[in-house]
Amino acid sequence: MPYRINQEECISCGACEPICPVNCISVQNDGKRLINEEICTDCDACAEVCPVDCIDAVGPDWRK
Repeated sequence: MPYRINQEECISCGACEPICPVNCISVQNDGKRLINEEICTDCDACAEVCPVDCIDAVGPDWRK
């Protein structure tokens, strides 16, 4: 199940990026992070370190 970062809740702390074992989290122009779902292995490491709990596992239809 893919993970996503709630952009409205993200505080741009950067805790998730270095913890990712497959480097699937990138920094956007506004400093917030974005998860590349094609690379993500669903390990949950990013969600565990997020201080504001803005990273969630979501179903395949979350964009709808």
